Amino acid sequence: MKTMIWPGTIVIAIIIQSTLLPLVGVKGICPDLLLVLVVSYALLSGKEKGVGMGFFAGLLQDLAFGSIFGINTLSKLATGYVCGLAERKVFKEHVLLPVVATAVATVFNGLFMLMVLYMLGYKVDIVSALMNNLVPLVGYNVIIAIPVHHIVYRLTAFTSK
Repeated sequence: MKTMIWPGTIVIAIIIQSTLLPLVGVKGICPDLLLVLVVSYALLSGKEKGVGMGFFAGLLQDLAFGSIFGINTLSKLATGYVCGLAERKVFKEHVLLPVVATAVATVFNGLFMLMVLYMLGYKVDIVSALMNNLVPLVGYNVIIAIPVHHIVYRLTAFTSK
């Protein structure tokens, strides 16, 4: 039963992200619940589990939203790994941890995706992408970071017993 908690959590998050979060979006930008979930899980569980969560969450996001296939998988996998590196170096109960980590991870994830798009030959306007997409996305993700981190913290404690 405990093995199905995390896949179920990701499926619930993708459903919320694809149905409810676009309703609160402004100019087509809405919070990335899956990214915040990956960041919190990686910070609490380490890089190996963060990579797995990032891969699975990114894959489902690629399948659900139909963008360039693999870009979300690759970016969330890398973000899960980088955030998981900090697992032993952070105080997991501190309230600023999810806020700061989510802000940094959102910027990292966005820049990583822009870099991949550029390497694939797409024309990328970095200034426009940063100002019109990434800055509002950081704000949205930071708003949902504390409640998501609290839920992930509780689920991690429950599944580790």
